[in-house]
Amino acid sequence: MELVSVAALAENNVIGRDGELPWPSIPEDKRQYRSRIADDPVILGRKTFESMLDDLPGRAQIVLSRSTREFDVETAHHARSVDDAIEIAESLDAETAYVIGGEGIYTLFQPSLDRMVLSRVPGEYEGDTFYPEWDDDEWRLESETPYDRFTLQEWVRATTD
Repeated sequence: MELVSVAALAENNVIGRDGELPWPSIPEDKRQYRSRIADDPVILGRKTFESMLDDLPGRAQIVLSRSTREFDVETAHHARSVDDAIEIAESLDAETAYVIGGEGIYTLFQPSLDRMVLSRVPGEYEGDTFYPEWDDDEWRLESETPYDRFTLQEWVRATTD
């Protein structure tokens, strides 16, 4: 199974401020993001899950949370750890699972990722949540597609021979 993080981030790696995007909405980015993750399970933190309850992404939501709990959503699964979340995704016969945030979840999963799909928003923004830094030696930029108001980058973990 391929593990892919998906995020929109500014040049200073800001991904959010007060639970919202710090830049004006970019509908084209939201459409490509929703389309990409629509048919696969997503892995996210409890706060991100709760913020999306009105419009849940993915075909299943794997919610990483320290507290043991049930969710009143049929497609939601509780995970206690990175390994637990990956096992749940594999049990759903997923070829791909998408890691969609927040900051702590991105950081926890960074060592396990196979790919990163990043919407790079020009400019620096004030924020309180960030996408983690990564070692350029461990990643290869596979593609870069310019759009109006963002550039979509696909990064692949570099293999060592």
